[in-house]
Amino acid sequence: MFPDTVAVAAGNDSASEAGSVSVDSLSVAGDRQGQERMDRRMKADSLVRAGDSLRMDYEFVEAVAMYRQALELEPDSVAVVAIENRKLQAENGASMTDYVYRPKVIARHMFSLDDFFLYYPMQDSSWRTVPNVLDTLGGHPFAKATYVPDGTGEIYYSAPDENGVRNIWRTEFNDTLWKLPALLNEQVTSPSDEVYPVISHDGKSMYFSSAGLYGMGGYDLYVSTWDEESGDWGVPVNMGFPYSSPYNDVLFYNTPDGRYTMFASDRGCPADSINVYVLEYDNMPIHGAVKDVDDLRELMDLAPEIPDTEDVPADSEASMPDNPDLRRYMQKVEEVKALKDTIFAYGVSMDDCRNRLADSDNAAERVLLEEEILRKEAAVPALNDSLRRATAALQEIEMEFLFNGVVIDLDRVNEEADREIVPKDINYTFFKMEPGDTLKMDIEQPEPEFDYSFMILPEGRFAEDNTLPEGIVYQIQIFSITHPATLKDIRGLSPVFLHRTGNGRYTYTVGLFRTYSEVLAHLNKVRTNGFRGAYIVAFRDGKPVPVNTARKLE
Repeated sequence: MFPDTVAVAAGNDSASEAGSVSVDSLSVAGDRQGQERMDRRMKADSLVRAGDSLRMDYEFVEAVAMYRQALELEPDSVAVVAIENRKLQAENGASMTDYVYRPKVIARHMFSLDDFFLYYPMQDSSWRTVPNVLDTLGGHPFAKATYVPDGTGEIYYSAPDENGVRNIWRTEFNDTLWKLPALLNEQVTSPSDEVYPVISHDGKSMYFSSAGLYGMGGYDLYVSTWDEESGDWGVPVNMGFPYSSPYNDVLFYNTPDGRYTMFASDRGCPADSINVYVLEYDNMPIHGAVKDVDDLRELMDLAPEIPDTEDVPADSEASMPDNPDLRRYMQKVEEVKALKDTIFAYGVSMDDCRNRLADSDNAAERVLLEEEILRKEAAVPALNDSLRRATAALQEIEMEFLFNGVVIDLDRVNEEADREIVPKDINYTFFKMEPGDTLKMDIEQPEPEFDYSFMILPEGRFAEDNTLPEGIVYQIQIFSITHPATLKDIRGLSPVFLHRTGNGRYTYTVGLFRTYSEVLAHLNKVRTNGFRGAYIVAFRDGKPVPVNTARKLE
């Protein structure tokens, strides 16, 4: 087309104008195609956003339809992969509505993402802030600490691999050193992050969160069961609704006393916060289908069941003026009261455990009761310390009010604090554990692997293993002598191999090259390094062959 247009244009002005129109037409057509492509992308983006909104609102079937429409419009192959992944998440969500558990919700409280894990009733002073010796990379939105209790001999933890993807690692104490950490098996490892691994009290289950396994988006919760036959962790199973959701769900934990199940989720939370849920433990959960979206939304809200409470006057909400100073004081009063209630509840629980221990003839039950008593006894000093600090802070606020001339009606404040709804038969209260000290561990160091690539170094190196690999291999022979060579003799070459000949001579070669062109490219480097008589030799499956034969086989 272009040669014809140019030829006509060369001999005729009007034809030149025609040629210009032809080129302009191409330009217009190109612009039109570019605009159409941009319009398709914008429509696809809009459909993806709509699909995301529907998926996050548990309307999975409708979300799938939106993603399908977006796929029909999206011209970019990279974007298509991302949309396909979203569609799969929505399809997973729709599938998992057939397998839903309805728990009894005991409590729910919103905490900061920075320290929510400290409100779990796990061993005190055991959460070690990231970065630390095991997890050297900080800044992750969820992985803020590593759980390492004092005295433990085995640690499962999340940390980045060499590509920056968080995987689950394991290490154990061996006499004086911690073993070199190792990744868990390929079934537990995904292309995206895994965080907060927790081993069950009996050691048979591992709970963790993953953003890369079969799920609905964000981090979902999974359980892997220990396989005695293979001696390894089994295929992870998504724990489904209400534990997993299209949001970020992390840190699943069953309390050792067999009373509660806990996990955290950012569903319905600001960007810097996360809810911690306390559910009644159920060792035989019954699952069923939930197809009504409103019913599913209500279930996933996991609002605590509110027990019957004494009647409260209708005007009580307005009975106390709501100002920041008074609210701060009331919150501290509530904290002190909650800590006192928790300490009392721990005392009652320990007395109950001691009574059951005295009456029990079951060895396994006695072990669990003894461990529970020890755990609670160990937690009480920390609770008392928290109560002491909270009481001191309350007194400081009272002194501040007194200094500023603020008058407080203590009776009305306490009456307001008493209105906090706490299930009478559960006595569950959140309390904050102390973070652990800086993590200090002596870990085995890996022995560096010998590098068999050709190099000229300040000091040469003999090969650690003189065995040649299978197949065709080329080397450069540097000399053959009647006695063993020294490092000085090899002039910085690496790796240098020794071959003993039948007549007892010591023959030395350097390098491992798979192609003739590769060995030829390095020959002059060896010769100019002081080995003017160096030449190429070849081997097949470790045995010498003529170089021409090797080239033909290559």
